[in-house]
Amino acid sequence: MNKEKNIRYSDEELEEFREIINEKLERARKDIEVLHSLLHSNDISQTKIVSFEDSSSTYSKESNLHMIGRLERFVRDLENALIRIDNKTYGICRETGVLISKDRLKAVPHATLSIEAKKNQNKK
Repeated sequence: MNKEKNIRYSDEELEEFREIINEKLERARKDIEVLHSLLHSNDISQTKIVSFEDSSSTYSKESNLHMIGRLERFVRDLENALIRIDNKTYGICRETGVLISKDRLKAVPHATLSIEAKKNQNKK
């Protein structure tokens, strides 16, 4: 006999996760804005004569661009998590079909794998 996997988080629990995700989204978007403003302020200061000391400025710019990319992927993943909440599939491991623990989702709200599935994926 096949076991149906109709287990999901309740609507109330999904709304709790939505709040966590929205808070993280707001913070990440603000961080992106700050990093973009730093990049633009660095562009204005680039009118000076280039020296060896400017390599640290270039590194900082590259570091900011890298961080913006990471934050943009984080925002995308959080937005996808909101879609899963709307679809009531949020918190269900995409590998095993079991519920991802609340503690994991609170720490990593965009998680799509349970800790066990993530460990198995890392072994491959």
